Amino acid sequence: MFILTTISDLIQISPEDFSKFSAVAIEDNINEKYANKVIQKIGLCISFYDLLESSDGLIGHGTGLVNVNVKFRMIVFRPFKGEIVMGKIASGTEHGIKIGVEFFNDILIPPGLLLDNARFDYADQVWVWVNEEGSTFYFDVGEIVRFRVEAEEWHDQIPNAPELADAPALERKPPYSIIGSMQMAGLGPIAWW
Repeated sequence: MFILTTISDLIQISPEDFSKFSAVAIEDNINEKYANKVIQKIGLCISFYDLLESSDGLIGHGTGLVNVNVKFRMIVFRPFKGEIVMGKIASGTEHGIKIGVEFFNDILIPPGLLLDNARFDYADQVWVWVNEEGSTFYFDVGEIVRFRVEAEEWHDQIPNAPELADAPALERKPPYSIIGSMQMAGLGPIAWW
């Protein structure tokens, strides 16, 4: 679910951070720049892990910022295909079940990847599964579930265009999302199993 990835970048340290130790100032600026950001084809950056290399700082002309070339490792959220993950049901629509973990909410279980005989109950706005014996089980909002990671989707983020009165608003897709399934025994709400 979590990986370490190595990144090389130029970090700028402002004069307000000069009172800190160099390593602390670099770490703070790396976390500010990368934490809770998605890097395409890498994953969701969680936190700085360690500093591998850093150059001497060079003061930029006219800005007072110190520029430091660094090589570091970040903890990144990117579950692998086939991994079983636990999350909480955030919502259910006719398009599937939205799942969230504590720090990531762009997980979708589409209808075709739910258990056989699952259907959406429009009256209660919840997914329902009827087993072979005819018992009914509900995918209630807030329930803890297990799901299997099937695929990932990456979307480049484009800048927001100026809003025009006659132009339709573009739907923004998340930069990183996960498609999961609940088709095997043991997957779905943990209270069932």
